[in-house]
Amino acid sequence: MTHSSPALQIESLNAWYGDSHVLDNIALHVSEGETVTLLGRNGAGKTTTLRSIVGLVRRSGSIRLRGRETIKSPIHKLAPLGIGYVPEERGIFSTLSVEENLRLLPQYADSAFTVAEIYRLFPNLQERRHSQGTKLSGGEQQMLAIARVLRSGARILLLDEPTEGLAPVIVQEIGDLLKKLKSLGYTILLVEQNFRFAKKLADRFYVMENGKLAETLTLAELNRQPDVLDRYLGV
Repeated sequence: MTHSSPALQIESLNAWYGDSHVLDNIALHVSEGETVTLLGRNGAGKTTTLRSIVGLVRRSGSIRLRGRETIKSPIHKLAPLGIGYVPEERGIFSTLSVEENLRLLPQYADSAFTVAEIYRLFPNLQERRHSQGTKLSGGEQQMLAIARVLRSGARILLLDEPTEGLAPVIVQEIGDLLKKLKSLGYTILLVEQNFRFAKKLADRFYVMENGKLAETLTLAELNRQPDVLDRYLGV
């Protein structure tokens, strides 16, 4: 598969929580329309990498979105550049209804989904449009979290453990959704413990260990080297 210049380019990225140095000289890229997965054990630095991209931790180095340097950009300046972050905790407004969550955020691009388009993509959300976030299932909350990012017009998606704790049927729905978004040209950087899920979606894999990048593999290379997962993930 061929891709144009990177949608996301990271070089010499270091990050800290307080005095703890948790990312060490990370360099990676995600091309336009590509799906890339970060693999690694808990604590390897995967979530911190996503949080660093959107400025939620202290960081240094270079982070470019479609060629534009953003390492010093405040968080509120990133959404208009077309990037959307769905954290593991989902981050929806729990006291608001589904529809209030969808209508609350500004739209930054013509590519933003309308509420009607969101409901066609997520029929479950249309059925629950008047329900508060606290009354949604885990799967519905995850769908709403992704839907809110699509409402903003983001075309570069950072997804942290989107299948965590979800029933298999919902995992399948999330997988189908991400395949659809990929077919529409969305760029996706995915943190996912469920390798079998990620394997069906990703073009490439970065394996992280102790805050560093240990391996970069295509799906074909990973299939030829199954010992890599045993060595880094213990699976």
